[in-house]
Amino acid sequence: MIVSWARRYSIVALTSLACVICYSDRVNISVAAVAMREQFQWSQTEKGLVLSAFFVGYLLFMFLGGVLATRIGGRIVLGCAVLTWSLFTLLTPPAAMTSLAALIAARIGMGLGEAPMFPAGYDLFGRWVPERERARAVAWLMSGIPLGTIIGLAGSAWLVAKYGWPMTFYVFGLVGLLWLTVWFPQVTNDPAQDPRLNAAERALLPVARASSAAARARLPFAKLLRAPVLAIVAGHFALTWSLYVLLSWLPSYFRDVQHLSIAHAGLFSAAPWLTMFAITIAAGSLSDRMIGRGADTTNMRKLMQCGGLLLSALFLLATRNAHSPGTALLLLCGGTGALGCSWSGFAPSVLDVAPRHSALLHGFSNSFATIPGIVGVAVIGWLIDVTGTYSAAFVLTASVSLVGAILFWWLFDARPVLG
Repeated sequence: MIVSWARRYSIVALTSLACVICYSDRVNISVAAVAMREQFQWSQTEKGLVLSAFFVGYLLFMFLGGVLATRIGGRIVLGCAVLTWSLFTLLTPPAAMTSLAALIAARIGMGLGEAPMFPAGYDLFGRWVPERERARAVAWLMSGIPLGTIIGLAGSAWLVAKYGWPMTFYVFGLVGLLWLTVWFPQVTNDPAQDPRLNAAERALLPVARASSAAARARLPFAKLLRAPVLAIVAGHFALTWSLYVLLSWLPSYFRDVQHLSIAHAGLFSAAPWLTMFAITIAAGSLSDRMIGRGADTTNMRKLMQCGGLLLSALFLLATRNAHSPGTALLLLCGGTGALGCSWSGFAPSVLDVAPRHSALLHGFSNSFATIPGIVGVAVIGWLIDVTGTYSAAFVLTASVSLVGAILFWWLFDARPVLG
């Protein structure tokens, strides 16, 4: 048992903190857009275009981000990513004041910056995280999504109410620049080159991956069409459909349907992500513990992924009949929290299926999983305009979760296929 703070914990902690910053910067516009829409007189469809523009850049650079992280390592790629998205966060207010087109361009640029976040993190985890700690490490990384969302929504609600919506982007943009001052001095890409790593911990880490130019050139693109990879893509796509719809539209739902103030809409929107944070950490620990006691890895990944998607779908369907803010909040906490189980499904499966090319696989999978951010978020805005309610949005999201659960259960196997 290792008592002292291990070096790999620092890598996991700083990478997870980057994810917190990533999602704080990503979701703050969900709250700010409520005030921005009132100031700029946007329709719901125009607001949907603003919210979905981020994912255009995110999709364009996602797979390339995975390739770059595989070739040059996660340390440099993640550092450059945080710098890029932080600068575009700071540029958001002046872009919005210029025109809707300029704001959409800034959001696309921010998406380009955030795209390599997870591929870079997976590259580092593939080097630094022992096999028996995969689900926990990935759970901490993915817990940055709900934690960053909580900070982004609650912090934005307070900043918008106190100082106006532009201050939201200035404050959150500066946080990323501060993170950079710690990242580069503290993180080494390869454990073998880290002078602070002791022999006991080095013995726990994965066998050093081939890092020569020849090895990096042999990327297994053809194997990306294997059944376990397609299962990961399907499960990932279904989860992010729910995730991005909830990230983008929860504040508007509480504002438009439950008639809360902008500040209260932001605070209510943060509560479901606190539930997800707690369940994500608990599910990751439980999954690793069960596998350590002999549970089959494939079955555990399926149970977490499919169980999370199906429970989330049931809660979202029930939300259609919520007639008070309290009831809606409880149901959305259940629906969002259930997704936390799925982070212990497909997410560590990336390391199972591609232990040496996890950045490449995650970049490939997340390219497809970004489509809901473009299509889903915009479609929800259109559905709200057409129907005047959020019911169709919840039904569509639940249906996508059901299909994703079926495909993951049918196709997934935890055996390595990409090496």
